[in-house]
Order: sequence, then structure tokens, then C-alpha cells
Amino acid sequence: MESNLEKTQRINLLMDCYSDLLTEKQNLYLSYYYEEDLSLSEIADELGVSRNAVYDHIKRAIKVLEDYENSLERVYIIIIQI
Repeated sequence: MESNLEKTQRINLLMDCYSDLLTEKQNLYLSYYYEEDLSLSEIADELGVSRNAVYDHIKRAIKVLEDYENSLERVYIIIIQI
């Protein structure tokens, strides 16, 4: 099973590769959570939405990133090259 640190590193790598393919809103939520290390509550307060809405947006954005990776496999190729 993947640790929290491993998951964060994987998501950050996916964001590096595919952030241009995400919407502005998806990038914002992921950036707040994974790059700025804000909690769900802090993001909710900042954006004026519920904590549950933040959670849902992040989960959906991660799914989009993983779908891009499954289709394009850029991260896998980068890891092999290292």
C-alpha cells in the first residue's frame, strides 16, 4: 500500500506532467492541497465552499490526472529514465 508521502510525490509528479491539461479550478484545488499544504478546511475557507466540496474537487482532479497517466504514461517513462 502507498504511504501518504509516496502518494503526495506521485500526485506532484503527475501535476508536473499534466497540469496544463487540467482546468484552472482543478489546478487551484490541487495546488492548494499538494503544493501549499493547506488543509481541506483552509481551502474551503479561502474559496468560500464546503469542506466536502473541496474533497470532491480534489478527488475528481486526481482521477483526471490518473486517467491522463494511464493513457499517456509520461510519468512512467520519466521514472524509467532516472
